Amino acid sequence: MMKEHIETLCVQAGYRPETGESRIPPIVQSTTFFYGDSQVMADLFDLKREGFFYSRLANPTVDTLEKKIAALEGGVCGIGCSSGMSALLLTAMTLCEAGDNIVTAGEIYGGTFNLFSTTLKKFGIEGRFFDADAPAEDIEKLIDGKTKFVFAETIANPAIVVLDFDKISAICKRHGVLFVVDNTLATPVLCRPLALGADIVVHSTSKYMDGHAAALGGMIVDGGKFLYKDNPRYPAFNVPDESYHGLVYADLAAPFGVKCRAQMMRDTGAVMSPQNAFYTLLGSDTLALRMERHSRNAEQIAAFLAKHPKIEWVRYAALQGDRHYALAKKYLPKGTGGMMSFGIRGDVGACARFMEHLHIATQETHVADVRSCVLHPASTTHRQLSEDQLSAAGIAPNLVRLSVGIENVDDLIADLTQALSHV
Repeated sequence: MMKEHIETLCVQAGYRPETGESRIPPIVQSTTFFYGDSQVMADLFDLKREGFFYSRLANPTVDTLEKKIAALEGGVCGIGCSSGMSALLLTAMTLCEAGDNIVTAGEIYGGTFNLFSTTLKKFGIEGRFFDADAPAEDIEKLIDGKTKFVFAETIANPAIVVLDFDKISAICKRHGVLFVVDNTLATPVLCRPLALGADIVVHSTSKYMDGHAAALGGMIVDGGKFLYKDNPRYPAFNVPDESYHGLVYADLAAPFGVKCRAQMMRDTGAVMSPQNAFYTLLGSDTLALRMERHSRNAEQIAAFLAKHPKIEWVRYAALQGDRHYALAKKYLPKGTGGMMSFGIRGDVGACARFMEHLHIATQETHVADVRSCVLHPASTTHRQLSEDQLSAAGIAPNLVRLSVGIENVDDLIADLTQALSHV
């Protein structure tokens, strides 16, 4: 079979209509499915054949998106979730039990930080945090026999830290532990973590993948290469699951993917809706085009802000002089997307005045869609964190997060210029 480029996969992957069928993947808006053969239905429940029996576990429209994003990432299967946060929760609950721990970069999205530091603690799962720029030996000190995975974001939100894949992948391989990456802000157009040593990739598809702020969703992609069989670190994959006919997940082609769906999706119902999957399929068709425009716009805006007298600092990895410039060139050669952060010279009030005087970019609790938007994370998305936690996450009091859209870049720069005049 011909190997297709990412631009072609964005348009074509996941769905091939038969003669006379809809060219666009249809919305199968049904909770259940008809079977006239009892044995066929029994085989579905035993995972002996592919098919659909209840949309809480799998749905044809969601399945099409799962196949598409798995193809984009180079994985063996995808699991469509109700949100990016549910994708992270299901990943953690599939891999961890009470007494286990997760070793994670501290520079991550505030909701993820809270999930790992607070919510999972209620289930006896500990989050252990490291500085993404720390040397390997410092990170390795956090790993023990109960560590189930190491986690980081390709481009951290909102600290704009670029993940050093070689460093973290080498650590994980030395310890035989899974490497899980959130690739939301890079997307597989700019970076494919599975090709760089990751084992599992998660997405908030509500961001660039949809691209229009219209559809909530998340995705987990199983790389399918990690060896669970007879692995003492992952005993739950090697013993019969009595809640699912004694299935031993390590014996399957996609152990994580099947276990996540058969156990966690079954029991939580945190599945993506067919409607949201349909919107995301439509949006993802133009993903490659949009990521190129986001990146080019952001590069020009970062250069403009870096020279502005009312800006103290700019974090954008494609900007020469940025501390992650070399990593960006290595792992993100096509661009670093539309996300950046910068520091306003002044206090929180100065940040507010700047944001309130913008006309094109709007103040929103969202990022990574076609429209430019801004946010002050310390007082909004990350306000639940302490000062020490904010510092560990790379969030200064004067940090403004800017998600650069696909508008005309000259218009965006003019808007930023007039808004900064009010600081």
